[in-house]
Amino acid sequence: MKFNVGGIDRLLRIVLGLVLIGLTLTGHIGAWGWLGLLPLITGLVRICPAYLPFGLSTCKHKPK
Repeated sequence: MKFNVGGIDRLLRIVLGLVLIGLTLTGHIGAWGWLGLLPLITGLVRICPAYLPFGLSTCKHKPK
């Protein structure tokens, strides 16, 4: 499968996911913080299913 999550987008997703999960584990926010798993996983695997139907990508493409 083709990657569609690039550099800065990937980093932001991973950081956001870890922050949300950390806040949940420390009791600062409720169970909604577990939604941080979504950006964390999409950042780690570099594929965002929400981008697919629209043909979006934040990856740099090599010229042909």
